[in-house]
Amino acid sequence: MPTPLLLLEHFGGIARGVQLAPFGCTRRNLSDAVRRGEVLRLRPGVFAAPASAPALRAAAVHGGALTCASALRMHGVWVLEDDTVPHVWLGAAGRTHTHVSCRCVEHFRPGTMQLGLAPVDLALVHSFRCHGEEFFFAAYESAWRQRLIGRAARSRIRSALPAGARWLVDLAREDADSGLESIVRLRLHLLGIVVQTQRTIADVGRVDFVLEGRVILEIDGRENHDGPSRRHRDLLRDARASRRGYETLRFDYAMVLHGWPTVLAAILAALARARA
Repeated sequence: MPTPLLLLEHFGGIARGVQLAPFGCTRRNLSDAVRRGEVLRLRPGVFAAPASAPALRAAAVHGGALTCASALRMHGVWVLEDDTVPHVWLGAAGRTHTHVSCRCVEHFRPGTMQLGLAPVDLALVHSFRCHGEEFFFAAYESAWRQRLIGRAARSRIRSALPAGARWLVDLAREDADSGLESIVRLRLHLLGIVVQTQRTIADVGRVDFVLEGRVILEIDGRENHDGPSRRHRDLLRDARASRRGYETLRFDYAMVLHGWPTVLAAILAALARARA
């Protein structure tokens, strides 16, 4: 018979005792495992593996499943910002268990809730309500690119969004290269700028964006384009693009997220020059 710890790990690190009983795990087995320090008792009937994430345990103590940004990050989805406190999905009408230092944000949404980690599709819907359009759009494209949401899940997500926000799902692509590029494309779309993404240009290679057919826009993430060799490669690409009549603009993570007015002013000026 598998040990209580192995069973908890099978359930993602968090489970109710009644979920373990069909596998032959008795109350006595759990009590003995708790006494030996092999598993943790979070509250009556709820147990956790010691290696489980603190946010998961806090959500389970509160009575639900971890959701929103923290859950998406655990699923491997790119997120624009992290939750500062646990966001807990309690189903449509779950029971809240307040606890010491409780600052949990509660989500009462339909669905069959299991303690632990909320599914990707539900965490995405919850994140829209907490973090807004940009966060949701970038996370949605990240999840799609990684094949974490199939066609049925994408349909459920669209239906669960407010009617006025469903266009975000319709605009999304499955080949977005990074969350940062997703945010830039969304912002440019809202400005009415014609954007081509991941376009290949002869002698230049694939570029992040081409705006109105004339301006190349490259978005360098925090981990990209560091070091002399990569810098040389970028300069060479920019020179080849210029020879073909393109102006190249290049911005980094900090500029996009914290200096967007400067970025936008440069984009608009380049487009004005291209149209002249």
